[in-house]
Amino acid sequence: MKITRIDAIPFSIPYSKPLKFASGEVHSADHILIRIHSEDGLIGTAEAPPRPFTYGETQVGIKALVEGIFAEQILGHSIFEREKIHALLNRTVGNPCAKGAVDIAIWDLIGKVLNQPVSRLLGGYTDRLRVSHMIGFDEPAKMVEVAERCIEEFGITTFKVKVGRRPFQLDVDVCRALREHFGDRIEMYIDGNRGWTASEAARAMRAMSDLDLLFAEELNPADEVMGRRWLVSQSPIPSFADESAPTPAHAVRELLDGGATAIAIKTARTGFTYSQRVLFLSESLGVENYIGNQIDGQVGTMASLVFGTAYRATASRAAELSNYLDMADDLLTDPLTISGGEMKLRDLPGTGVLIDEDKLRHYRTDI
Repeated sequence: MKITRIDAIPFSIPYSKPLKFASGEVHSADHILIRIHSEDGLIGTAEAPPRPFTYGETQVGIKALVEGIFAEQILGHSIFEREKIHALLNRTVGNPCAKGAVDIAIWDLIGKVLNQPVSRLLGGYTDRLRVSHMIGFDEPAKMVEVAERCIEEFGITTFKVKVGRRPFQLDVDVCRALREHFGDRIEMYIDGNRGWTASEAARAMRAMSDLDLLFAEELNPADEVMGRRWLVSQSPIPSFADESAPTPAHAVRELLDGGATAIAIKTARTGFTYSQRVLFLSESLGVENYIGNQIDGQVGTMASLVFGTAYRATASRAAELSNYLDMADDLLTDPLTISGGEMKLRDLPGTGVLIDEDKLRHYRTDI
């Protein structure tokens, strides 16, 4: 089953309010829809969310790379030659989200050709995941309101709290307000997006030591090697690597260097193939994982759901599947739903993504 065409379609959907965190601020989802066509007319679909503040990828850059370089390399190859395709893609340095989306689109095609859901092809462990919601920078009372709405409307009780501001006291106040308001009704963890130094992070963690945090993620930059090792060595909770682990090799280095004790998996940057490798590596080393979010739209969220439901290890924690709620609209014909704090897998071939063509025409920015 050969690849005959690749499209990289830029689209832009506004957020209902700006998303603010230590590494930047986002006002709209300026993403790329990847479509890979096969010789029998089937189409594999995936979403590439550029993160210029994190990986240096842009919407314009991803489109140029996929249509100008990747397409020339992999056109004519069978969708089942995944290892050969990755060898060709990896001749290009970096660009994790572009590569991840191509991989997911190929897996979507494989599922459609075999008439099987991709989650079943990957592992088929369960049909649903608990949902975690990310709360961006705001005042304590407003962040409590966001959590309250998620609990009431969707049954979500696990929250990622964005931290990394200076001075750090406001972030401490936010976490304390959440814990005092909800008590043990919620689970809570923090993500610094590399915003603090090691010493700032250590002080903030001491100030939050009584808040029963699940774990902490990327509190200081990965290139602060000694500071990061010092910080992790004294942490009473798991330290997850996220932006610092965009590939399996980076994940290994973070663990061996002592810069992290656990690894976040984001299908947006490692696709399904390399997410598998990160997961299997972690299982071999006794390292925990969870399914993170690249501020994906519903197309990308579906990919996270597909991968997370495939394995026991990724299904054991709440997954970040709800950030599309901050978008004013999306591209699916049948929007995703969250009920009772869970999102359920769709029993459809491939990844289950069905695009509303009218919405795509409305939001695409290249016509």
